[in-house]
Amino acid sequence: MGKVYNVLGMMSGTSLDGLDLAHCQIWSENNTWRFKLNECETIGYGTTLYGKLKNAIHLSEKEHAELHLQYGDWLGRQAKTFLEKYGLIIDFIASHGHTSHHRPDEGITFQLGDGQQLTDASGEKVVCDFRSLDVKLGGQGAPLAPIGDELLLSEYDLCLNLGGISNISFKRHSERIAYDIGLANMPLNHLTEKIGVKYDKGGKLATTGAIVIGLLKALNSLEYYQLPYPKSTGYEWFTEKVVPLIDQTDASTADLLHTVIHHNCEQIALAIKKEKLNHNNILVTGGGALNDFFVETLQQKLGEGHKVHIPTKKIIEYKEALVFALMGVLRTENQINVLGSVTGAKKDSCSGEIFYPAP
Repeated sequence: MGKVYNVLGMMSGTSLDGLDLAHCQIWSENNTWRFKLNECETIGYGTTLYGKLKNAIHLSEKEHAELHLQYGDWLGRQAKTFLEKYGLIIDFIASHGHTSHHRPDEGITFQLGDGQQLTDASGEKVVCDFRSLDVKLGGQGAPLAPIGDELLLSEYDLCLNLGGISNISFKRHSERIAYDIGLANMPLNHLTEKIGVKYDKGGKLATTGAIVIGLLKALNSLEYYQLPYPKSTGYEWFTEKVVPLIDQTDASTADLLHTVIHHNCEQIALAIKKEKLNHNNILVTGGGALNDFFVETLQQKLGEGHKVHIPTKKIIEYKEALVFALMGVLRTENQINVLGSVTGAKKDSCSGEIFYPAP
């Protein structure tokens, strides 16, 4: 058995439901990567920080640079508090940061959370900025989770993540394929915020609604779904193309939630079915896996030939933080951690910037 790495994985997703922290142990055994998820927490964003992160795409260059530094310091302080709370000693922190801009076709991607501020505030070595190199190599810089699917979760035929957006990962002809399908929780949270609720727990409100045919057709007609993969999307697409369709629809919140979930599941089912894989044991993670109505609707759209598997709550909530911990380990060992077959880059890469605390 190789060295056992103790890593604090940190992740903030597009749904802005908080900062995920996961203490992970990762090691190689018989040429296979193994892991153990230990202490995990999600730190909610206060109203001010939530507003800044949500609005980051609209900030001036100066304001954006200031937020990058402030958020890095905040991340470091959260990490330090977490490690002290549980009495943990780690090799390093692997931080995704929070994506403020993602326009890979223009060569642009940016994750807030300055690495030097993070290491200074936490006192720990930091590996971060896992997307930029891939974009420089002509890739989408996303999705990154498939390296975890490949090395840690290979017993599943497909891995589906339902975060702010939905993305899928699977293997075909010995090559890992992955891409962003489209929507998941972003439109659902957008709708519940309007009625003063963070999210629709278990999809209970959505269950009481009915399909709004016009909205369903409009969402299903979005151009993004017709694009070939590799492809990725994010908050810009959501605000420009999706929000206007939802906001101009005169229907109850329950009906809108119900319709969006049906839309999400139809697009996910189409994406999975068109691959015509022999086995379809599907691992579902991300916040959407905790939405019973979402999961039930997805299983219904997929049909009997596909089996949706919901893992432990810890894996559901902290898989992405675990993946970034793994990516940090691979970066430390100078091994490939971003797959060109997934992102469309001209080659695989070993990505991530390393920062050290002052001696």
